[in-house]
Amino acid sequence: MARLFGTDGVRGVAGRDLTATLALDLSIAAARVLARDTGDRRPLAVVGRDPRASGEFLEAAVVAGLASTGVDVVRVGVLPTPAVAFLTGDLGADFGVMLSASHNPAPDNGIKFFAGGGQKLEDALEEEIEGMLGVPANPVVGDRVGRVSDSLDGADRYVEHILASLPHSLQGLKVVVDCANGAAVRVAPEALRRAGAEVVAIGDEPDGYNINEGCGSTHLERLQQAVRTHGADAGIANDGDADRCLAVDAEGCVVDGDQILGILATEAKEEGRLVEDTLVVTVMSNLGLKLAMSREGIRVVETAVGDRYVLEAMKNGGFGLGGEQSGHVILLDHATTGDGVLTGLHLLGAMAHRGQGLAELAKVMTRLPQVLINVPDVDRSKVDDSAELAEAVAAAEAELGETGRVLIRPSGTEPKVRVMVEAAEHDQAQAVAERLAGVVRSALS
Repeated sequence: MARLFGTDGVRGVAGRDLTATLALDLSIAAARVLARDTGDRRPLAVVGRDPRASGEFLEAAVVAGLASTGVDVVRVGVLPTPAVAFLTGDLGADFGVMLSASHNPAPDNGIKFFAGGGQKLEDALEEEIEGMLGVPANPVVGDRVGRVSDSLDGADRYVEHILASLPHSLQGLKVVVDCANGAAVRVAPEALRRAGAEVVAIGDEPDGYNINEGCGSTHLERLQQAVRTHGADAGIANDGDADRCLAVDAEGCVVDGDQILGILATEAKEEGRLVEDTLVVTVMSNLGLKLAMSREGIRVVETAVGDRYVLEAMKNGGFGLGGEQSGHVILLDHATTGDGVLTGLHLLGAMAHRGQGLAELAKVMTRLPQVLINVPDVDRSKVDDSAELAEAVAAAEAELGETGRVLIRPSGTEPKVRVMVEAAEHDQAQAVAERLAGVVRSALS
């Protein structure tokens, strides 16, 4: 039977895959697992959502399920995922619930749970919650049922928290922020203004159906145009739940997650804030970042793809900065998960501190051409055992030398293998990737 929880909670088309019944049952099961050690104390949960229309009925189902098990609920309304994680810890809640499908289109939605302190759930806890689905529970009646209240200051508490982490004023900077018609609408422009920036907000009119629609970190064209039109110094783009951040410079050129990590890492090292001079990234980060960090005297730790693996490595090593090319950036001293609003503040803070434009700061690394080919309908389980493929990879690596890289990665969910090649020149990367894709087809069929 397929696992219900994916890499980032439970997701699906709201009303079809993710129904009110499933949301109700999941919240009941989660309460039984995440609030089981509260003893005689009444358990408390924080519930937030992004502005999708389906979030309204899903929130009602989740709150009903939690209260029916004796959990007191604080609804914080439409806020970013990292804000819900922060408030879970700040309010001393036993766990938190976020309703969002992040960068997915509006018909999708999702349910993500946070443990106490706003920490992501371990796999074992997710499995326990799944195992508890449908298991009969003793009824909760009378004064033991949970009470429901609304937080009126959650957004302010979150904004004050992230502003307190910013070491430099943004005075003098003009910024365009794209809120993706999503969860950052209330907090991203406010945080930037209070930090001292002149702010132009776009993607800030959610109607329940336009989240991520032609805007946000998955569609940067509108932000690029707005930065040029308004003569802004930079543009910041969040996704639907604001746990990621991408940027564009004054000319409208994209600054991706790898470049943001490079800027933040060198800034933190210069100020003595980079723990053990170490940056944590995934194997998909551009080789240009790793070469640049080596030149800057910064050690790079690599993990599997996924911000949960980055976070795990950061916690295990005690490191403070890590993230992904997609814009998930984790500043562990200030957040328990990727935080796009926080990341944008610190990126702009580096600009203000150094008195340089984003284009100049982004030169800390040179992105090597990267070609990715997905090879479908092959046996992904044979990747590590194929002598033919291993020989072809070794030959490609010898050809590319120190300025190139090969990564052959089986998909985690589909019968396909991903072939990624980086090289000093795009034509070489394309040729090597196509050659290796051909070997994958013949060797793993």
